[in-house]
Amino acid sequence: MEYSPEFKKNFSTAYLAEEYERLMEEAEDAHAAAGGDAELLALAKDDLLRIEARKAEILDEIERIIEKDKEEAAKPHAIVLEFRAGAGGDEATLFAAELRDMYSRYAELKGWKVRRIDDLTVEIQGTDAYDALRYETGVHRVQRVPVTEKSGRIHTSTASVAALPIRVKPTVEVKMDDIEMEFTRSGGAGGQNVNKVESAVRLVHKPTGIDVRSSSERSQLGNREKAMQILTAKLERLAEEEEAKKHAALRAGQIGTGDRSEKIRTYNFLQDRITDHRLKESWHNLPKILQGNLDDIVEALQAAAANGGVGAAEDAD
Repeated sequence: MEYSPEFKKNFSTAYLAEEYERLMEEAEDAHAAAGGDAELLALAKDDLLRIEARKAEILDEIERIIEKDKEEAAKPHAIVLEFRAGAGGDEATLFAAELRDMYSRYAELKGWKVRRIDDLTVEIQGTDAYDALRYETGVHRVQRVPVTEKSGRIHTSTASVAALPIRVKPTVEVKMDDIEMEFTRSGGAGGQNVNKVESAVRLVHKPTGIDVRSSSERSQLGNREKAMQILTAKLERLAEEEEAKKHAALRAGQIGTGDRSEKIRTYNFLQDRITDHRLKESWHNLPKILQGNLDDIVEALQAAAANGGVGAAEDAD
C-alpha cells in the first residue's frame, strides 16, 4: 500500500497520516544534514531504518482501518421484515399480523428502533438486528382452532417472511429507467386518510416485477427513498439467491436456502409448541414466544450457523 494525502481526509486515519508525513520530513532532514558525506550517512543509517520501519507499520495500520471501514459500510445497519399471508384465508392474514407483532416486540425488548413501513412491513434498526433475524426468511405455519370455528376443527394456515438487509452501500445498482412509480394517499386506521396529499409511494421494478410500497413517512420524498431502499434490498436478495443456485451443493450445510417458499417453522397451539424444521428442535410456551421472547430460538440458529449450519428445512406434519 502506498501513502496518499487523501488519508488525512479520513477521520479514522488522519492522525496516522500526520505521523507518516512527520517521519517523511524527519528522513529528509537526516539526508540533508548528512549531505553527500558517506560517513555522516552511515551514522544516520540506523535512524533512517527506524523511520522506514515505522512508516511501514503506519501504512499497515491505515490499510487495516480502511478495510474495517469498508466492512462496516457493507454491513447491514437495519433489517426490513416483510410478511405475507399464505394459505388459510382470514386466518393466514391474522397470523401474518401476529408474526409482525412478535418480531416488533422482540426488537423493542432488544432496545432496537421499530418503524412500520406499511401494514405488513416493518423496519428494525439496531447494530445486531440483521444478525439476529437474518434466518427468519421462509414459510411459517400455524396449527390451531380459530375463534370462529364452532366444531373445534384444527386449521392449518401459513404466512411467509422475507428478511431484507438494509446497507449503507448497496451491492446492486438500480437503474431509474427500470422503475415505475405510483403515488397514493397514506391510509390510517379505519380507512381514514393520514393526510390529503398522495404521499404513499409504490415502486415497481419492471425487469423483475418486484413491487414495494411505503406509506410510513410524512413526505412523498421520504416514502420514495424508503421504498427505494427496500427495493434495492429485494434485488440484492434476488441476486444472492441466483448465485446460490449456481452453487447448490455448497448449500447443504447452510440453514436452509433463505428462500421465502421454504417451510421453516410450525406454531402448534394445541401442543403449545413451536418447532424449527431446520434445527429439528422445539420450544414450548407459545404465548410467551409470541410476546417477543425469541432469544432461545435466535441463539440456537446463530449457534448452528457458527458451527457450519444445518440442513434445509423438511416438511413436518
